[in-house]
Amino acid sequence: MPREQLTRPTGTFSGPNCDDDDCPNIYRHTDRGSIVVQGDLYAGFAVPDGEGLVEIPEHILREAVRALGW
Repeated sequence: MPREQLTRPTGTFSGPNCDDDDCPNIYRHTDRGSIVVQGDLYAGFAVPDGEGLVEIPEHILREAVRALGW
């Protein structure tokens, strides 16, 4: 599913690590009821094939929780 079809509850952030909509963020995949996380790759440990780890700033997760009313 293209990014344009996902819900972005955290809005748009700006800062030193943001350029052309490439900021760490959280998206809601409403068709599946899941969350898609965009962030820097994290290589702290190995994950199974087909999975990945990303690292996002804490304020992004807090804003997503607030925006989703959790």
